[in-house]
Amino acid sequence: MANRSYTIKLISDDPRVRTRHFRVRHSYLAAAAAIAGVLLLAAAGMSVHYFYVASQVVENRVLREENAQLRTQVKLIHEKVAHVTSTLDRVERFDQKLRSLTQLNDPERNLAIGPVEAAGSQEGEEAPEEAAATHTTVPDDASFLPSKLDSLSAEADRQEKNIQALTRYFQEQKDLLASSPAIWPARGWVTSDFGIRLDPYTAERVMHRGLDIANAPGTPVVATADGEVIFDGTEGGYGNVLVLDHGNGVRTRYGHLSRIFVKLGDHVKRGQKVAAIGNTGRSTGPHLHYEVRINGIPENPRRFILE
Repeated sequence: MANRSYTIKLISDDPRVRTRHFRVRHSYLAAAAAIAGVLLLAAAGMSVHYFYVASQVVENRVLREENAQLRTQVKLIHEKVAHVTSTLDRVERFDQKLRSLTQLNDPERNLAIGPVEAAGSQEGEEAPEEAAATHTTVPDDASFLPSKLDSLSAEADRQEKNIQALTRYFQEQKDLLASSPAIWPARGWVTSDFGIRLDPYTAERVMHRGLDIANAPGTPVVATADGEVIFDGTEGGYGNVLVLDHGNGVRTRYGHLSRIFVKLGDHVKRGQKVAAIGNTGRSTGPHLHYEVRINGIPENPRRFILE
């Protein structure tokens, strides 16, 4: 069997060409077939490996692109977290400033909602300045984000409660602020201030309960705060008088008027023209006598004027 052989004849169509004979041993053919099989298997293996490597390259490229996008998104989240943290810091400082101005932190008022001092002022924690300096530091990785976002959420809730407290406070104070006689009642020159003075008629030392503002007759007189007209008429030496009630025990009086443009029961707004300077009553010249009374007691009008 090992000596078997095969004869291969090559016959040409051209009769002039001689027929060729080739004898091949069986063992050579078997060896050639084995080698061809090995080569085919190797080629198949290399093809599979090639396609596997190619798919891995494509997958790695996709992963690299996704990682680049994730890094960009994490960077943006870092920046947003830093921005939100910085904003909350500013809101905290603004809240403390407002509370200082409005005395919301006065224990007797019982209006404080959030902590007055930074949490870092406790023993073993950062000082407020150090906390502010490191508050916006953001790590390079994203592992901190869940806890950081939870912290920001809690801080935002606390700040919202603080702002709500301030909003309620200012809403409660709105009517009081509107009823405060905070502007000048007329343009002119203050010829006599609040306090003890010499009476221009008797030369005796008497209490002057308001401000005398001199100007030409007809100069507009305005309401110094929101209020209601409770008197418009003549009153002894004051001449033509207008009295406004601003609530909370606050009333203003305007005397020596030449004209009154509002009537009993009218509601007026701060800055509204209500009368005109005159020379009625016990007066040495055209001027406005202006008073502020709290629960019936005259107070220095200058204490209330903000302009």
